Amino acid sequence: MYKLIKVDGGVCTAEGFYADGISAGLKPNKAKDMAFVYSDTLCEIATAFTTNKMTAAPIRHFKAKGEFQTNFVLINSKNANAMTGKAGIEDIEEILATLPEEVHNPVMSSTGVIGVRLPKEKIIAGARLFDLKKRDGSSAAAAIMTTDTFSKQIAYRVELEDGSSFHIGAMAKGAGMINPAMATMLCFITTDAKVDKDEMQNILTENVKTTFNAASVDGDTSTNDTVMLLSNAKSKVYHRRAFTEALYKIMRFLAREMVRDGEGATKLVTYEVSGAKDDAEAEIVAKALTNSLLVKTALYGEDPNWGRIASTIGASGADADEEKLRIAFEDVCVYDRGTLYFDAVMEQKAGEIMKREAFTIYCDLGIGDGKFTAFGCDLGYEYVKINADYRT
Repeated sequence: MYKLIKVDGGVCTAEGFYADGISAGLKPNKAKDMAFVYSDTLCEIATAFTTNKMTAAPIRHFKAKGEFQTNFVLINSKNANAMTGKAGIEDIEEILATLPEEVHNPVMSSTGVIGVRLPKEKIIAGARLFDLKKRDGSSAAAAIMTTDTFSKQIAYRVELEDGSSFHIGAMAKGAGMINPAMATMLCFITTDAKVDKDEMQNILTENVKTTFNAASVDGDTSTNDTVMLLSNAKSKVYHRRAFTEALYKIMRFLAREMVRDGEGATKLVTYEVSGAKDDAEAEIVAKALTNSLLVKTALYGEDPNWGRIASTIGASGADADEEKLRIAFEDVCVYDRGTLYFDAVMEQKAGEIMKREAFTIYCDLGIGDGKFTAFGCDLGYEYVKINADYRT
């Protein structure tokens, strides 16, 4: 037996981890724009990266290092360092070479505008302001934000039956360019659990499938998507089932928070697809629904236009049949295996559900046992405003 206890602290919750955010002048008005995560001992690393072929320089730099341990991650916002060629990697190496001697095998992660060289001088000067003894997870979480309207962090203490414990904490950023093709965001997770590197990687990879890969805001996959899990093993404690569950809860929470904070979004919508031929086809349907512009605009207008849902399911490529399909907004069924229930009363009830900030749409394909749950949001005018002048 074990207990999962939610605690404060974010990425600084685990023993031996430090973090903070500072202003280096990358953002206007002295807003925080650079952060670090530091461990006083070396860490094993597990990762998941973008599937975008135009991979940003920080990810290419990381992958070129091969197998290694680190104790430091430098994160900057406002500039993605993507589509910057060899110069982008050289800029990273020059910046990391200026870090203090306590830092070993450092890595970098970036988010922001694509196609612009890093402002090296500002970043190097900003890194000199880092205090490696600061433990301010909230400050770090704020510094990595771009178009986010709120910071995203969470942590758990895992207590085992024998009285021992370990911790997992995390922070993430993401509100736009969110598409279920590995994470379209940045997420940094720290733990003092004594977990084997290969096992940690396997657990992270499995959890990504049903958390970050199940989230979509706008159907665009970023060049910089990164999930990084660091373990310094300082607790000397590990329990596989408890670790897996705590990590899943953290990643699911952050995935939903990013969708809830989607650029211009007013609603967090869960699509629970069941009855598909298999899980893979259920995933196809769920993700098609999260990305459909017609569905997303209907959500924004609070219009229970279930025909758009049915049409998207039919166009997804998954096995589907209108005589077997069932669609419900929460507990309000509007269509059931060829029978229409969408009269004036049911339309009003479904419309009331759509006024909520969060709700679930259930789609039972009635064909097999496949199931998948995805997270999406609506699409409104504000999304266009944000992205029309993103560079300015």
